[in-house]
Amino acid sequence: MKKKLLSLGLVTLLTLGLAACAGSDAKSTEKKSKTENKTLVVGASPTPHAEILEQAKPLLKEKGYDLEVKVFQDYVLPNKALAEKELDANYFQHIPYLEKEIKDKNYDFANAGAIHLEKMAFYSKSVKKVSDVKDGATVLVSNSQTDWGRVITMLKDAGLVEVKEGTILVEATFDDIEKNPKNLKFKYDIDPAIMTTAYQNDEGDLIAINANFAENIGLNPEKDGVIVEKDNSPYANVIATRNDDKSDERIKALIDVLHSKEIKEFVNTKWKGTISVVD
Repeated sequence: MKKKLLSLGLVTLLTLGLAACAGSDAKSTEKKSKTENKTLVVGASPTPHAEILEQAKPLLKEKGYDLEVKVFQDYVLPNKALAEKELDANYFQHIPYLEKEIKDKNYDFANAGAIHLEKMAFYSKSVKKVSDVKDGATVLVSNSQTDWGRVITMLKDAGLVEVKEGTILVEATFDDIEKNPKNLKFKYDIDPAIMTTAYQNDEGDLIAINANFAENIGLNPEKDGVIVEKDNSPYANVIATRNDDKSDERIKALIDVLHSKEIKEFVNTKWKGTISVVD
């Protein structure tokens, strides 16, 4: 009986030992796999994100890594693809949008680093300056709620609205507007990607368009915008990744490259200050 108990004990210890080794080996293999993987897959919006990443490819290659860029046309799929591990990182969203996505969808994401700022602007085919805005004018804003505080701030700075005392502007909604002396009519149910179509069809008096979409139809915030976002905006675009991969050497190398002198010069030359790399 004692021999049987001893044998059973040895088998149990051996099984536990093997299981522990297997778990350790699995973690070691996973870590080794990440270390040996020299390709970084990043999802991005077409402009300017994907264009900037294309310029970064040879610079990242010098650091020993290949960069694969997957282009997305909307603001939903890049985070979904990142969560499902189809991507190593994505580059399309500003900080408030990322924070809201994490809160609303419980994404296990991290902000790996701010890269650039794109100036948002209100464009119009009929209005040339703020003083031309008529009573009852229609203002079109996208359905991206994280941009509402951004455009409300712009309207406030332009003297077109006032918000309730104590309102945190980055979190503001249209319900926070207390004074609207020109009786502006707000419409905010349009997808960001088709705001340019609304502009081309002259569907509103003032139309808020993100710089990356405005660029696609040849609009420049500084040259064509009726109301332009100020330089101190908190809406920097970031590289987002899963929390587990925030310290991945490939991600660190990409961040370094995107802050390099070469990338800054490319961005400044191509977008002439309307898009700028942040330090």
